Amino acid sequence: MPYPLTHLETNRLTFRALSIDDFDAWMPLFALDKVAIFLDMDQNLTQRECCQQWFDKSFHRLKNNQGVMNAIIDKQTGKLIGQCGLLIQTIQNTQRLEIGYSILPAFWGRGYACEAAIKCRDYAFSNNLADSLISAVHQDNIASEKVAIKNGMTLEKKVGSFHIFSITKERWKTAKSS
Repeated sequence: MPYPLTHLETNRLTFRALSIDDFDAWMPLFALDKVAIFLDMDQNLTQRECCQQWFDKSFHRLKNNQGVMNAIIDKQTGKLIGQCGLLIQTIQNTQRLEIGYSILPAFWGRGYACEAAIKCRDYAFSNNLADSLISAVHQDNIASEKVAIKNGMTLEKKVGSFHIFSITKERWKTAKSS
């Protein structure tokens, strides 16, 4: 499946493959309180352990065709500002295609997550990768909920401490044509 979106661009962003060389640049994400919880990780891990777990999981997903978080690069500065991609998730024993996104704290509040997530949504539906897409967001992660809503998603259900937002291809088509 064409989950690595390394050829995609938006007005401000370029998608590229995540590299082990991105490790040090990605570490600041895990210095913040609640980030491990928001990402469903053990909050007792160190910053470095969280980052290592993230990279191990990312490369495992890619190797096993379970989706991938792509590095997103600011076109103007060439800096890594976040990750976004399409991931296969199992939600209540059902495989779903998720749009995942994480932005480094220095770049929060600038609309990068929305811009990248919208590009992933449009790519997935335009290439018939799924009839619906989700974003699984921790119930306390209000900023990520706002991204899901701006991406045209609505709350589908609650699963544990996560809210599952979704959009169907039909709803996407309708919104696009209006």
